[in-house]
Amino acid sequence: MNTKEKIINFIKNEIVLSIAIIFTIITCFFVPIDEEYINYFDYNTLICLFCMLAVVAGLKSTNIFELISRKMIGLFHTRRSVIYVLVFGTFFFDMIVANDMSLITFLPLTYIVLHSTKNDKYLAFTFIMQTIAANMGGMITPYGNPQNLYLYSYYNIGTTEFFSILLIQSVTVALLLYICCAFINNEPLKLRKNSKIIVSKRELYIYSILFVLVILSIFRVISYFITSAIVILTILIFDKKRFKQVDYALIATFCVFFIFSGNISRITIIKEFISKIVVKNTLLAGILSCQFISNVPTAIFLSKFTTNYRELLISVNIGSLGILISSLASLITLKEFLKHQPKKIWKYLGMFTLFNTIFLVVLLLVTNL
Repeated sequence: MNTKEKIINFIKNEIVLSIAIIFTIITCFFVPIDEEYINYFDYNTLICLFCMLAVVAGLKSTNIFELISRKMIGLFHTRRSVIYVLVFGTFFFDMIVANDMSLITFLPLTYIVLHSTKNDKYLAFTFIMQTIAANMGGMITPYGNPQNLYLYSYYNIGTTEFFSILLIQSVTVALLLYICCAFINNEPLKLRKNSKIIVSKRELYIYSILFVLVILSIFRVISYFITSAIVILTILIFDKKRFKQVDYALIATFCVFFIFSGNISRITIIKEFISKIVVKNTLLAGILSCQFISNVPTAIFLSKFTTNYRELLISVNIGSLGILISSLASLITLKEFLKHQPKKIWKYLGMFTLFNTIFLVVLLLVTNL
């Protein structure tokens, strides 16, 4: 295979990363590479992302997801009830860990459940509902989303007040998710095959312990660097082939988007446009900014222009809805979807934008009541 064929295959297999690279290169013409680039990256997120991807790959190899999916099907019986569990499982798990980690954990399980019961046509809908659940589920807690943790610390917001600011929006999202999933036909689920599942107990114990360590590092109980060292050494000793299954393209996509967001926030015309809006309407400025540079950079960027932390906090959370780049966690879902149904990318993007826009409009209306 020559170089040209390799490039074409790379673009076909990694279309999201390829597009991100092109747009990022364009921004580099406006913001030449300098020492500020090194500050664009959220290294804790990248380290934790790598560890979680490696650990989840290990858990998948033990067949535990297949076993859990079979137990779920046996317990809840119907398509609608199982989808409810998958969506709200993502929603509530996001209150414990960050949105990207919630998706990395639940999306593989969702695919196994739907594929093993011949319900692949519901994959796009369920993935989109889970993405909304992941982006919105953690907004009520200071640690549920990275932008929340930053604003909670930056403005020194009281814990009780923090919970109250986004309570109505959180309840509204849960209600909307429930309504959307209610339209799923509630038919009995039948397994495609009923072969015996053998779970590798030794690997299951190892990766379960590593999974707990990653969760603890998210809560800052253990240092990210200590956790990454333990994860890397353990896998090197017991299961080094698992490193081949890590989605390095996803990590690279995050890196590219960090550069893209950092550059966009330094382009004068965009910076001046957003700064003018934030003085007049912090809520609108935050939502618009999320569509350009995503939610976390928006929180950092706009916090320098306003003391209205209530509207800013709301905006960077509900602003995670909208287009694909408004929340980098949405890229995780797209990547996972393309693994299984690459030919349906435009259908997925259309559904994603439609549902996200509806949720965003409803939340705006609720916020302005």
